[in-house]
Amino acid sequence: MEHFLVLFLIATAFSVVLNVFFKRFEIPTIIGYIVTGVFIAQIFGLSYDTDLTHIAEFGIVFLMFTIGLEFSFKHLMSMKREVFLNGIIQVVVTGTIFSLLAQYAFDIGQKTAIIIGFALALSSTAIVLKTLNDNGDITQIYGRKALGILLFQDLAVIPLLLMIDIFSSKTSSIEDLLVTTMTSAVIVIILLYFIGKYVFNLVLYFVVKTNSQEIFITTILFTVVGSSFLAHYFGFSYSLGAFIAGMLIAETQYKHQIEADLIPFRDLLLGLFFITVGIQINFEIIFKNLFVVLIILVDVMVVKVVVVYALLLLFIKKRVAIKTALSICQVGEFALAIFSLLNVNNMLNNEISQILTAVVIISMVITPFILKNLGKIADKLEEDAGVDLFEQIKPDLINGHFIICGYGRLGQEVVNRLKTQGMPYLVLESDLTAVQLGRSRGENVFFGNATQKVTLEKACVQTCAAVILTVSNEQKLEMIANAIKDLGYPVNTIIRFTGTEEKQLYSNFGDNFHLIREERAVARVLIHEALQCRIDKNIQD
Repeated sequence: MEHFLVLFLIATAFSVVLNVFFKRFEIPTIIGYIVTGVFIAQIFGLSYDTDLTHIAEFGIVFLMFTIGLEFSFKHLMSMKREVFLNGIIQVVVTGTIFSLLAQYAFDIGQKTAIIIGFALALSSTAIVLKTLNDNGDITQIYGRKALGILLFQDLAVIPLLLMIDIFSSKTSSIEDLLVTTMTSAVIVIILLYFIGKYVFNLVLYFVVKTNSQEIFITTILFTVVGSSFLAHYFGFSYSLGAFIAGMLIAETQYKHQIEADLIPFRDLLLGLFFITVGIQINFEIIFKNLFVVLIILVDVMVVKVVVVYALLLLFIKKRVAIKTALSICQVGEFALAIFSLLNVNNMLNNEISQILTAVVIISMVITPFILKNLGKIADKLEEDAGVDLFEQIKPDLINGHFIICGYGRLGQEVVNRLKTQGMPYLVLESDLTAVQLGRSRGENVFFGNATQKVTLEKACVQTCAAVILTVSNEQKLEMIANAIKDLGYPVNTIIRFTGTEEKQLYSNFGDNFHLIREERAVARVLIHEALQCRIDKNIQD
């Protein structure tokens, strides 16, 4: 126990220092955690630890639970094309290709090759969704397409685990295992549905009445772990149980508070998960088979990109198809668990398992850099990188207009004020749902990523009166401000901020950046209304 605590303290301290350093170069924290795992494994001779890995897996469990909170059954059905059509085709096509390649490359049995092939078809839910959530791109078209495929991939883990049980079983027949699995699935879904719909709401009602944050958080943690254990007890993955529980709780009024309270636990355990990923890297085997690792890595990522791009090209624009394909071209964390199970069940030798693990880890390390530069990569791969929905705008006719970046609640209010005063405007919004809402109201809302120079120029930023930034995501707000700053000519830009740190962030942007402190603006409105009430009262008296 003492040895474990010492390692934990060292790993925590090292990851903090490393990530602070990486942050200066905008390197994702995920890379810092993986490097931390490599560091403590090499310095302290730490090897694969089953107990530590089980704890770390709960990072994926909490991630799947928070994803479930965002997607109720109604929401999932609204994405049925992304989840069931795109997801099925992607998994089946890439899984089949990889299965044939695995059987040929490693000279292994067909059953093992099938499991390996479909495991390689899975992508990293943890990295992709965390990155898309952090930069706000989860609401863009490519983000929704990627999310739909990732959700189906998570569901595809179930038959993969079932195949391992079937192919490694020496006693039970395939028919018996199928019947047992189907029965277990029905029981799990019914139990979680009943608990989530009838019991959980009642329990939370009494918990909330206690007005105790500790009891509330404890109840949520019990719910996540309990649902995961229930699914695992019936032979399914922990994360699937957490995902179903999250979807059921998404229908309740407490979902936003639950999500806010769970985020610290989720991020902490995800960090631990990626540290264990770094620990599993065996450099001796990697260097010995480096050429094989690189060949498999390139083949897997290229095949995924080609298959997803060709699939989505039938329904959406080339640029969106490329960004979606690049987003999910890596191999996911569930593949690590599947390869480990194959090794335990003597279906895969250690050397092949380490080669495949190296492929997964390297692809995961590369992914944040791909996601960060997704727009630039898409620009180079596609000539028509512009924003197609700007065809209705006539650049030579727009002058002295206002550009509003973001069509959330604040953006909608700004639009209403400008319309009332008869001012020309246009809105840039990256959420297609918000764009459709604005269009249905007859407002000048256009789909586009305001962090890109080409989008700003198509909105005639060089002739506008001012750009008003109304996005709520602080990171995206900074990215848009930097894009405007890098244009090379002064553009009047209105930015709202909430604290001293945000003000210092934009302090060297130049005189054409006008900073509005949110608290002071609200205070002025409140005082104005209060004084108006006083005047009205005096008139009545």
